Amino acid sequence: MRVLHFPFRAERSNRAVMSSSIPSTAVTAPAPATLKAELRALAWLAGPLVGANLLQMAVSAVDVIFVARLGTVELAAATLGVFLFNILLYSLIGLTSAAAPIIAAELGRRAHAVREVRRSFRMALWVAAAGSVPVILILAHGETLLLLAGQNPEVADRAGAFLDIILFAVVPGVAAGVMRTTAAALGRPFWVFGVTAVALGVAVLTNWLLVFGNWGFPALGLEGSALASVITMTAMMLAYALILVTDRRLRRFRLFGRWWRTEWSRFRDIIRIGTPIMFTWFFEGALFGGAAVLMGLIGVAEVAAHAVALNIAAVAFQIPFGIAQAATIRVGMAYGAADHAWIARAGRAALFLGIGVMAVTATAIWLSPRLLISAYIDVNAPENARVVALAMQYLVLAAIFQLVDGAQAVGAGILRGLQDTRVPMVIAGLGYWIGGFGTAIALGFGLGWQGVGIWTGLAVGLLCVSVLLLWRWHWRARLGMLPD
Repeated sequence: MRVLHFPFRAERSNRAVMSSSIPSTAVTAPAPATLKAELRALAWLAGPLVGANLLQMAVSAVDVIFVARLGTVELAAATLGVFLFNILLYSLIGLTSAAAPIIAAELGRRAHAVREVRRSFRMALWVAAAGSVPVILILAHGETLLLLAGQNPEVADRAGAFLDIILFAVVPGVAAGVMRTTAAALGRPFWVFGVTAVALGVAVLTNWLLVFGNWGFPALGLEGSALASVITMTAMMLAYALILVTDRRLRRFRLFGRWWRTEWSRFRDIIRIGTPIMFTWFFEGALFGGAAVLMGLIGVAEVAAHAVALNIAAVAFQIPFGIAQAATIRVGMAYGAADHAWIARAGRAALFLGIGVMAVTATAIWLSPRLLISAYIDVNAPENARVVALAMQYLVLAAIFQLVDGAQAVGAGILRGLQDTRVPMVIAGLGYWIGGFGTAIALGFGLGWQGVGIWTGLAVGLLCVSVLLLWRWHWRARLGMLPD
């Protein structure tokens, strides 16, 4: 595989001379001259990110899978603990993900890229450290929060014990997120996939050792699972740090150099761009969490069917989410280069790839819902008949909203490349909670459609957001979003 180095002092004329026949094996390659070349560059970057996202889902699920053998109370405690930890951690990672479009723009701008990238990376780590403090404080009072939410006292007590340990994973977890973003933006996405694959192995091994006490280790049960998460996150952070200082391309940026120096304007930029991303991710996650609560008002079978169908849809969603992450970098580089044609080409390629892939997943879900459900429960068991029937109904709707789900994910990604995050946050809040949750309540309970109404509401919310985001992208020039 040919790797292109960074021509930091290259003139614009040099970039024009470079033809699109050069393989786009690096995110820092010159602007592709054709849509096909841009698609190739995008796919090269997005592929490892999609794979890493799928593996990350497996890492997050390991705790619950191992703890499930400890009993109902421990399983409920782990489920609540992992949910609270994940929603706070990933919101914080969303905040620091603003480093991606900023670093990409600096690479597109070329001038003084080494110094500017290093400053952005350093300030992203500072934001991560500052943001970790309130997250750790919230997790330290997890039992109290769960009791206020009306959870069973015994479950809340055990979840509190779980959270008291796993909160030590916040700092390494968000630091690993910053390093992951930086490695991808600097043209090393395969490291992201490799580190996540190793993390999955570490998670499985440490849970096996610490939860059940294998190979002479103490059997710590639920607390052992929390400790395993701390070890896994720390291992990811150390692996990324080692890569950033030893990889031939990455080490030239000296990313950890002068880590104590402040750059308050850059710090504020990350906060300004990243805060709306954080809330956007939270709004979307809360929508699906709220849908589960509504399902609980209907019945147990509906909750089980919803969980199965939603998990299948979530796995499929990792594909456009990875494409969106890559699109942010590609559009961000074009934004930094002030190349309007490249911006348009990068956005068009991302939408084409994202919606096209989701059309394939939608077809698979539509044609084989029973086969997909069988990966989670025994579809032939009589006691599961109602759950299977409901899940198949929900998957029909999931197949329909796959396209709009892909469109809204990629639409948000390409707008982030233009460092446009505030209005998309407002669109997400209104679309998900008024268009989506409001419709779910109206159809599910007002018209008596029950679970089908709730899933229709989810589809309506995603449709509203995708239409508005794509409208904003289409009118980006008129709205003054393009660089001079």
